[in-house]
Amino acid sequence: MKIEKVEINNFRLLKHTSLSLQEKTTVIVGRNNSGKTSLTEIFRRFSKRDKFKLEDFSLSSLSNFPEALKAKLAEEKDSVIREILPSIDMTLIVNYSENKDDYGVLSNFIIDLDENQTNTQIKISYRLQDGKINGFFSGLADEKAPDFFDIMRERIPMYYDFEVIVIDLQDSDNTSKAEFENYKRLIRTDFINAQRWLDDETIKENDVLGKVLSSIFSNASKESAPEEMQKKSKELDEVVKQIQTTVDSDFNSKVKALIPALNIMGYPGLSDPKFTTKTSFDAKTIIEKNTKLFYEKAHGITLPETYNGLGSRNLIFILFHLFDYFRQFQSDEIQPKNHIIFIEEPEAHLHPQMQEVFIRKLYEIADTFSKQLNGGKKWPVQFIVTTHSTHIANEANFDSIRYFLTKGTDDLQTYIKDLNEEFSKPDNEKDKNFIHKYLTLTKCDLFFADKAILIEGPTERILMPEFIKKLTSINLQSQFISTVEIGGAYAHHFYKFLDFLELKTLIITDLDSTKPEQTDSGIKYKACIVSAGEKSSNSGIIKWFSYMDDEGNDNENVDLSEIRSKLLKDKIQGTRRIAYQIDEKSKECCGRSFEDAFIITNPTLFGITETKGNALEIKAFEEAKKYTSKKTDFAIKYAYEESKWEIPLYIKEGLTWLSENESDKVLSTDVIK
Repeated sequence: MKIEKVEINNFRLLKHTSLSLQEKTTVIVGRNNSGKTSLTEIFRRFSKRDKFKLEDFSLSSLSNFPEALKAKLAEEKDSVIREILPSIDMTLIVNYSENKDDYGVLSNFIIDLDENQTNTQIKISYRLQDGKINGFFSGLADEKAPDFFDIMRERIPMYYDFEVIVIDLQDSDNTSKAEFENYKRLIRTDFINAQRWLDDETIKENDVLGKVLSSIFSNASKESAPEEMQKKSKELDEVVKQIQTTVDSDFNSKVKALIPALNIMGYPGLSDPKFTTKTSFDAKTIIEKNTKLFYEKAHGITLPETYNGLGSRNLIFILFHLFDYFRQFQSDEIQPKNHIIFIEEPEAHLHPQMQEVFIRKLYEIADTFSKQLNGGKKWPVQFIVTTHSTHIANEANFDSIRYFLTKGTDDLQTYIKDLNEEFSKPDNEKDKNFIHKYLTLTKCDLFFADKAILIEGPTERILMPEFIKKLTSINLQSQFISTVEIGGAYAHHFYKFLDFLELKTLIITDLDSTKPEQTDSGIKYKACIVSAGEKSSNSGIIKWFSYMDDEGNDNENVDLSEIRSKLLKDKIQGTRRIAYQIDEKSKECCGRSFEDAFIITNPTLFGITETKGNALEIKAFEEAKKYTSKKTDFAIKYAYEESKWEIPLYIKEGLTWLSENESDKVLSTDVIK
C-alpha cells in the first residue's frame, strides 16, 4: 500500500495544501520558514495522537472561532456552528493495489463496493467532539471580549479530539468512522529528527548510537518478532538467567555472613523478620541502559562513539534508525500496510559526496533489508526527506522534488509545488532534461534562495560581488542571492523553471549584435558593433521577446532595433527581468558584450581618448576582442587590482530592480506558455 497524496488544512502555514508522494522517496525543498518542518510535525501529531494548540491553527482560520460563537449566540443549529468551527485535517489518498489479496486491517478502510477500485481516502481530523458545543462556549457572551482567545487556548485541548473518517472516492457522501488505533495499525510513521545531539559531548545522553543499537535488540523480544530475532533474544535471556542465579547464590552467602554482626546490634529480634536477597536482571533493561558503541582501533584499543567524526556518526545514526524501524515494523503484532519515515536534514555533518550517495542509495537500503532480512517480502516504506542541501536536492530524482513556497503578507501560507506535475508536460520535457542535468552538474541553490541572478559567464560571476558592493544605495549584500552562470544560449531553458519557483530573478545577458555577410556558402550573420547590427544571436533574448503568430507558432524573428527599443515593462515577465546592454547616456553608444559595455563606461582605463559616439563604440569593440580568450584575467584585474571604475548602466538598473523588496510579491505566473 502506498500513500499517493496528502492534503492538509488549517495547520500553521499549511492552510490548504496538497502534496503528492513518490512511491519510494519524496524530497522536500524550499527556503527557510516555508513549512517543511510543519509537514513533519502534523504527521507526528496525528501518529502519536498529540494534542494541538490554538497556535497550531492557521492564522486565517482563527477568525472562525469568534464567528462560531456569534452563530451560537444567534441560536443557529449545531450543524451550522460546527461547519464554522475550524478543524485541523490531514487527508490521505492511498493505493492498495498490492494488498488486494491480503486486506487485514486495511478492510476497515474500504467502504466502496467497486471491485476495480484500488484507492481509498482517509481523513484524520482534530475537531470539536460531538455534543460539546455548549461546553466549549459555556459562559461566553461576546466574541469581541479581550480574553476570548485566551479562553479558546484553554478549551481547545479540553473539547477537541481526534477523529478518523473513511471517505468513498466515488461518493463523498458515503463515509464511515474508523478507530484511531486501526489507523495507527494501518500506517506506521517514524521520524529521524534533525536535532540529533551528535555534536554535544556535555549532555548525559551522548551515547546516542548505542541507545539506537539497544532498541534494535529489544525489539527481538516481542512475541510478534520474526522467529530468527526471537531465537537470538531467548539465547540472550538464558545468559542473563545464568548470571542471575550465580549472583543470587553468591550475594546471599555474603549476606548470611553478616548475620553475626547484626546479632550484636540486636537484629533480628523476636518480632523482626529474617531476610534474604533476590537479584532481578532483565535483558531488555540491561541492553537499554548499558549498551554503548565503541570503535576498534589498532593495538586492541577501542574508542567511545563520541571520538568518531560527526559525519560518520550521523550516517551510522541514520542507518541504525532505519534498521531499527525496519525491525519494529517486522515485530508489530499486526503488520502495517504502509510505513512512512521522515528524515530531517540528513546532510548534517556529511560532506557533499556523502550527501549525494545517501540520497541515491536510500531506497536501495530498504530493498536490501527486504531481500536479506524479510524473506524477499517487500518492506512497504516511503521516505520523506526534508533538506537544505543543494547536493541532495540536485542529486535527487527530478520527479521526486516538492518545492515549498511561502506567499502572502497578512495571510502568510505555504504552497507546495510539484516539479513532476509541472515538467511532465510534453512541451516542458526539453527544459526539464536540461535543467536537471545542469542542477546535477553545478549544484546551484535556486531551491533555497530568496532571489537569483543568472549571468553569462566567468567575467560577470567574478565581478558581481564588486557590483553589489559598489551600489551602496541599494541593499543586496544582506539578501540571500544565488548567482548562476548559465550563458545567453541556455538562459531560456530556465524561464519556466524560474516561473515555477516564483523566484525573483535578474537575467544579465549580452546583446550579441550581428549583421549579414555574403559568403561562398550563403549569407551568414557575423559579430559587429551594435549600431551596425541587424539581429541578435542571443537565444535568451530572442526567446524572451518571441511571440505567437497567427498560426500558433513561436515567431522568433525579432530585429535588433526592436530589442533595443523595448521599455522596462517589456523586460519584466512575472518575477523575472532581463537586462542587456543599453546606451550609456553620456557616451551616446552601446556595447555588444559585457566587455564592450565596461570599456565604453570606463574608456580612460584602457587608454581610449574617444569619449562618445560611433568612434568610442568602434574602439571599445576592438579593445574587447583582446580579451576574447582572457575573460577571467579581465575580471580578476578589475575585481582585485583596479577598483576605480563605473558599473555599466544596464547592470546598475537591473540590480536596482532586484533590490526592490516591494517587487518580491508574485506578479504573475501566466507568462508560462
